[in-house]
This record gives sequence, structure tokens and C-alpha cells, in this order.
Amino acid sequence: MFENLTVSEFFPTVVWVIDLKPEKFRPMNERMMRKIEEMLTPRPRLGPGEAWQTHQRLHELEEFAEFAACVRGAARGACDFLKIDYDPKSLVITGCWANIVPPGVSHVSHVHPNNYLSGVYYLKAAPGADRIGFTDPRPQASVIAPRPREPNRYNGQEAAMVAKEGRFILFPAWLRHGVPTNKSSEDRVSVAFNIMLSNYAERYAAPVWEPNVRG
Repeated sequence: MFENLTVSEFFPTVVWVIDLKPEKFRPMNERMMRKIEEMLTPRPRLGPGEAWQTHQRLHELEEFAEFAACVRGAARGACDFLKIDYDPKSLVITGCWANIVPPGVSHVSHVHPNNYLSGVYYLKAAPGADRIGFTDPRPQASVIAPRPREPNRYNGQEAAMVAKEGRFILFPAWLRHGVPTNKSSEDRVSVAFNIMLSNYAERYAAPVWEPNVRG
């Protein structure tokens, strides 16, 4: 009946996963963990469902210098993959902080406004605390959503990715994401960060069209 059938995929949402080699991430993670523990000693008391967070300037600390270089390298790789016109020197880390999520606690779904890329890096992610979830950014997609016979990337509205030590997960800052309940017996420790193009206003914000009336 049909002569031909083709499938086109438009407007994909890209999430990058970058794993460091053990000889790279282990000593780096140890330095970062020592500094985080120092910053949180004694640990502030938490209310029900709360987690610990550090300040947002970790990338300015000496103990995080190597990590910050990795973040910038990952951001350059993402921009190169997207083939956007950018100056590598314009990629700046606008915020970088640690999240320590104790057993029984989750991290509510959210976005990171006013940034181009966001990401998370894992220092500790035991089984039961080794997932990050992403939500379909198209609000219309849930208006009519028949029950899938076989879940896949075409009919799902959520996607989960595996977290593990030494892993970066990088994504557009507008992509809604959250962390399910920590079902392990250990703290889940990650470092989140944001990336922005420092020269956005000068280079990109002006109109890209040409007028048809001069003067």
C-alpha cells in the first residue's frame, strides 16, 4: 500500500555524557571532597527533605582549578558539536556549587535560568543514588499521551541517565531536570555548574535580519 516510509527527527535535545579516566578523576575528586567536607564542618542542621549546598564560587578555589578546566573543556566540546559561532574565551563559569544529598532526600525538578549550558559532575553516586532525570521540554507533548506499548524515546516524557564517579552530564540550561530520592545508605555528592557566553549581548543579541528600507 505504501511506496515508502521515512522518519525525520527535528529539534533534538542534546545531553552530553563525558567520563574521565580513573587516573584523572580519583586524585581530583579526593581534593574536592576534602575541601567540601572542610566547608561543611560542622554540617548545618537540615530540615525534612533538605540537602546541603555550598556557595556558588567553587570554581574560584585552588582545589577546584583542575575541575574548572575540565568544565571549560566540556563546554567547548559541546559548542563545537553544535557548530555554533563562538569565541572559546567567552565561555565563562557563572556558578559552581556542591550538592550533598543524604539518604531519603530528592532534588526537585528545575531549570537554570540566564545561562546557556548547565551540568553536573559526580563525586559520589552509590547504587540507589545514581540517577538524574530529564523532562520533555515540549509542554504540548503531554496533552494527548496514549499509554506506550513499549517505552522508547519517541513516546516517553521523561528520561533518566546513570550517574557515576568521574562523570560529567552536560545539557542546555533550559532543560528541566531533577534527582530522584536517594535510596542508598550514603550521601550523594555532586558538583553543579553553569556556563554562559560572556559576550552574548555584543555578539548575538542584535537583529540578524537586514532592513528592506535604508536610511
